[in-house]
Amino acid sequence: MVSDSLVHKSVVIDSSRSAVERLCSRLLEAAAAKDFDGDDIFAIHLALEEALLNAIQHGNKQNTAKQIRVEYFITPAKFEISITDEGPGFNPDSVPDPRAEENLRKCCGRGLLLMRSYMDEVEYNEAGNCVHMVKHKTKAPNAN
Repeated sequence: MVSDSLVHKSVVIDSSRSAVERLCSRLLEAAAAKDFDGDDIFAIHLALEEALLNAIQHGNKQNTAKQIRVEYFITPAKFEISITDEGPGFNPDSVPDPRAEENLRKCCGRGLLLMRSYMDEVEYNEAGNCVHMVKHKTKAPNAN
């Protein structure tokens, strides 16, 4: 039996901005329903959008025939999501730090930096085509 305090779903979306926007809206509404505060919702939104757009642009190379698999768990204490594209993957450690002097004017790596900054955990599978992120609720669930 699945508890009402857990939302767990697997979905497949098209590699399109409109599909990303619809999914983001649904996930943010679900997080808000679990009483995540505004700061947490902002962090989740930013990281979620970056990860999904990276899957479209870098993973699936904007090929609308390819899809993105998303599995998520939302509880009163945490928001957890895995996003998998159909691309060959990459090595996240090879992406240059956008804060380094030589990279300040380059546009690559900023999304990864934001994801790592706003989520509590960010991990990639060995292939590099799946990112797993976790955001723990900043404020403890109400004990009443």
